[in-house]
Amino acid sequence: MIDRKILLRGSALAVLAALNTPAEALQKPQTMEEMWKIIEAQQKQIDEMKTLMADATKKQESPAPQGNVKTLERKTDILSQEVEKLRTNLVIPEEPKYKSAYGLGPAASKVYQVGKGLSIGGYGEAIYQANVGEKGDNKDNADLERMVLYAGYKFTDRILFNSELEFEHATTGEGDEEKGEVSVEFAALDFFLHKMANVRAGLVLMPMGFINQIHEPPFFFGNHRPEVEQRIIPSTWREVGLGLFGQLTDDLAYTAYAVNGLDASGFSSDGIREGRGGGSQAKAENFGFVGRFDYTPKAVPGVMVGGSAYFGKSGQNQTFAGQHPDVFTQLYEGHLQWKYRGFEFRTLGSWGHVGDADLLSLDSRLNQTPENAQIIGAESFGWYAEAGYDVLPWLFKDTTQYLAPFVRYERLDTIAKAPNGFPDDPTKDWQIYQAGIQYKPIPNVVIKADYRNRVAKQGPLSDDFNLGFGFIF
Repeated sequence: MIDRKILLRGSALAVLAALNTPAEALQKPQTMEEMWKIIEAQQKQIDEMKTLMADATKKQESPAPQGNVKTLERKTDILSQEVEKLRTNLVIPEEPKYKSAYGLGPAASKVYQVGKGLSIGGYGEAIYQANVGEKGDNKDNADLERMVLYAGYKFTDRILFNSELEFEHATTGEGDEEKGEVSVEFAALDFFLHKMANVRAGLVLMPMGFINQIHEPPFFFGNHRPEVEQRIIPSTWREVGLGLFGQLTDDLAYTAYAVNGLDASGFSSDGIREGRGGGSQAKAENFGFVGRFDYTPKAVPGVMVGGSAYFGKSGQNQTFAGQHPDVFTQLYEGHLQWKYRGFEFRTLGSWGHVGDADLLSLDSRLNQTPENAQIIGAESFGWYAEAGYDVLPWLFKDTTQYLAPFVRYERLDTIAKAPNGFPDDPTKDWQIYQAGIQYKPIPNVVIKADYRNRVAKQGPLSDDFNLGFGFIF
């Protein structure tokens, strides 16, 4: 009997020693599997302690002094509460931190933070635009430009689905795209295999420039996306494809996809934008390839420098001016971003080349009325630079609000080089001078105002004043 007492007392004291670490010290598990292992281990410990106390009570034996028994009961209760918190975490995740992951916007990245199951997010933006000066056919307008829902589902720690559903201009306008449309901006499965190589398949955002992947309104200056990243790099550009993404080193990330090719029948004097497939019965007689690298040196915090390239045939086995050209299309861009305290700077340059642009232009001349005929640029280019500074920390110490004046300059030409036998079109050669201000009462909400002085080398092009707001959730 004495030996049993000693054994019981020793076991109880050992458990008490194991519980001397405060409950708050329980580390938050990093994966679902780790969470379940912790729960199972702690539950087993609780069951052993309860059995120990029950045996002692039944045999009228004390496994430890009365004070230790009460302490054991108290710590058992605390441990039980901590286990219940862990169980709750399986269902109710913590409030997500809004940060970009794997090349997507902060709101679009919420699914990567959940333990398991469904993730919902989104963003919206509305703009009032007043045209100034040489208006032409432009009219002042007020537009709920976008309302977007993100829906993601994390099946396991290694497999998840993410998607973006976009409603443009507040209505579908009975099928009129100019009035509005509903589109799937991306919808892809991610398979996490290794830090250096993970797989993404589905309708993917092309990893080019700043805006095409991260286009949520609190994270770019101005009410309108830069024209260079709409006309030279066509946003939002997405295609059906398959590829890899990952970190080659802690400083160097990459993305590479094989996708359905562009459709040259959609090319125009305004660039390659309307050649996007968008996952809507996209032509896939030809394929394209895109790759991107981003370098974020730890030695220079806040700096990101990178580039991307797209190339592929765009003829899609179609007839242009009686021939079946390949229409080999290339697009390249380089970018630099620097964020230092309240200062933000971005610059980007892009150059494109369209093969067989002469045949495309001749086909348009033969099949369109003179006023509708398109000259397809054999080459295009565009670049911009912008800078802004958050002034509020100078006025209010430790404020979480944000107020940043900014400036931007853009230069672009969708017909930087006309095809042989066709004249240049100087109305496509633009310069844009822009200044504005952005205010964020909270990080999720932005109010914007800006003025753009737009100048074409030839022909009228109005200035505009823009006032709007945007949000993410």
